[in-house]
Amino acid sequence: MDIAFLAIAEAQQLYHWLPAALELARRPDVRVSILSPSDQILALVASYDPEKRLIPVRLRRPPSRADSLFRQPSRLATLLLNYPTIAHFPVLVTTEISTAWARRVPGFSSRLILIKHGAGDREGGYKKRHADFDLTLVAGEKDRRRLIGRGLCTPDAVAVGGYPKFELKAPRQRFFDNDRPVLLYNPHFDPKLSSWVTHGPAVLATLEALPDWNVIIAPHTKLARAVPPIVSAAPHIRIDMGSRHSIDMSYTMSADVYLGDVSSQVYEFLIQPRPCIFLNLDRRDASSEAFAHWKLGQVIESADALPAALARAADLQPGFVAAQEAAMRDSIDLSPIPASQRQADIILNFAKRPKDS
Repeated sequence: MDIAFLAIAEAQQLYHWLPAALELARRPDVRVSILSPSDQILALVASYDPEKRLIPVRLRRPPSRADSLFRQPSRLATLLLNYPTIAHFPVLVTTEISTAWARRVPGFSSRLILIKHGAGDREGGYKKRHADFDLTLVAGEKDRRRLIGRGLCTPDAVAVGGYPKFELKAPRQRFFDNDRPVLLYNPHFDPKLSSWVTHGPAVLATLEALPDWNVIIAPHTKLARAVPPIVSAAPHIRIDMGSRHSIDMSYTMSADVYLGDVSSQVYEFLIQPRPCIFLNLDRRDASSEAFAHWKLGQVIESADALPAALARAADLQPGFVAAQEAAMRDSIDLSPIPASQRQADIILNFAKRPKDS
């Protein structure tokens, strides 16, 4: 059986499909190809595949900037340019919804499987193109419930497969030469919701004035592409505008407190319950489920409220642990069976079914 994973998105999405691809490649009579227009993406994949079980397929690359883990050519242009190669595979697995475009081509017959990347609450994670996939794999019951409730999936077309990225997570590391606690600031890219786009100078000034903390500023890599580089001379601040550390959970595993807005990385941080602080600098109505994670820590409405919030974070944390654990159970199904195995089983069982069943 031939199964292809379509790697046309940026590197941060790779961690959501690679464990399942590696697991499927270990199964008998299954050939797993990785299709990408990026030599750097294929090299990153290969670094996790020392046994070379995966079959790399270098797609033709549309005119674009230099190859980069975090800047890929237009997804639609890549699909158009490589359509015959892509459509050759009977089963296509992806983590991005642009691939749904292929449904518009007469005669397209490949089965499309979406692995929904991330486990966040933002409404932008639910779009009409989700409905164009034959099967969607989600991390937990929360996404399954929401996709069905929005009419984007039928109950038999969405399955809970866990969060395989946890299987590739980096260990806790020391990023500073002292033992001060570490604060991770992780702003999202959505300009309508991000705490950085409008309030960056105020937030940075507050972070620079925290001498008793080490601070890692690691924005979502899409934000890092959309705004000028964040720069600071403060010795206690580390800024990462896009590196392997920023996508392999190095920072979420190594921080003591999370500071953010709407990024789904909060659920990666909460693999271990720890204090969270959320920035509601635009005074939004947080009653909708899009801000459900704001119940998992303090919410502050001005940057200058951060030092006081940090000072009381440890004392308040016991009161948030139950909510954090419940939110994690709903968002990410932490079964003792590895997510990669669960996803591989779901994909393989689906691929073996007759098309009309």
